[in-house]
Amino acid sequence: MHIRFDVPADPAYPARVAATLAGVRLRRYSYVGAVLVVVGAIGLALARGLGWGERASPLWMALVVGGVLSMLYLPWVRSRALRRSGSYAVEGAYEITDHNIMMRSGSESGGIAWDGVAQVQDTPDFWIVYVGRMPATVIPRWLMPAEDAETLRGFLADRGLLRAR
Repeated sequence: MHIRFDVPADPAYPARVAATLAGVRLRRYSYVGAVLVVVGAIGLALARGLGWGERASPLWMALVVGGVLSMLYLPWVRSRALRRSGSYAVEGAYEITDHNIMMRSGSESGGIAWDGVAQVQDTPDFWIVYVGRMPATVIPRWLMPAEDAETLRGFLADRGLLRAR
């Protein structure tokens, strides 16, 4: 297998990559925040129902506020990534073989060997490549020819790397 495709110097591309990677890395904050809001709301209801009065309310209210802030962290980071990454637009390219993924962006280049890849997550726009438990890079599916995308999908499935959303 040998797949090569270019990445245009589009200001929207780095923003999409940054938002996708931020979403993957920070999704747990939304879950933790939801749990904190629920626990805080239950605590507030119990404190009022059991007549604990105003002594316990600040604790439960702090949990609710902390939970809401935790849930808002992911959208804040995404919007910040979208705002800041537009100036990073440079031409680049991907070269994917049976052995590795080579990426070039401007004058920088790097690669990831398939032996080091733990899994690949399928999203609507990208394949997110994980090294260990951390997302290391993305492969933009919409920039690839359709036949190359299917070839890569088959390769990933054969190696047991592809994980559905």
